[in-house]
Amino acid sequence: MKRRRDIITVAIDSPAAAGAGTQAKYIAKEYNLLYLDTGKIYRYIGELKLKENNNFNYKLVKKKINLLKLQNLKKKSLLSDQVAKSAALIAKDKKIRKIVKEFQQKFAFDPPAKFSGSVLDGRDITSVIMKNAMFKFYITANLNVRAKRRHLEYLKLKKNLSFKEVLKSLKNRDYLDKSRNYSPLKKTRDSILINTSKLSKKACFYKIKSIMDKKLDC
Repeated sequence: MKRRRDIITVAIDSPAAAGAGTQAKYIAKEYNLLYLDTGKIYRYIGELKLKENNNFNYKLVKKKINLLKLQNLKKKSLLSDQVAKSAALIAKDKKIRKIVKEFQQKFAFDPPAKFSGSVLDGRDITSVIMKNAMFKFYITANLNVRAKRRHLEYLKLKKNLSFKEVLKSLKNRDYLDKSRNYSPLKKTRDSILINTSKLSKKACFYKIKSIMDKKLDC
């Protein structure tokens, strides 16, 4: 696989609704990095599984991933709870993760020349996809805080889900992400822990920025 030299690479892992996506977007804008929300890829495949049902297979997944464009990951339908549940089950499949891994690593290490590097967030970015990233962060928050955030997101999307339903869904998602045999969510020893429970979005970003600038200025 082709790799660009001297680029900024940022790997972020986090449980659902911890604020990693927001921070990754801030980082991408500040440092001119290509941003990839890797969780959306599994949602994309999860939706594909729901649509294709009996016709769903590894050959189809590989074909779709080879043709995948960033705009395909921006569909609002990928945000549904049903798709999220399907994605969580899909993510346990070792063969599918291998297919997705190739796609992710191309984005991570060979972004278009107009970008100064890349930032990826997901569940196995620091541990599998970008083991040698220049920066590695594990972003987390209290479960109740995360549930409140996700519930507000659903309300803005006019989705009629109670807070208890969202809390239960996140608990289940955490369990699936952390207990799967292949590429489970975990904090690596060399990842910097950022807890966003009591931090505003901007305060969290400035904390991350100070860490990055210190190293980049050396």
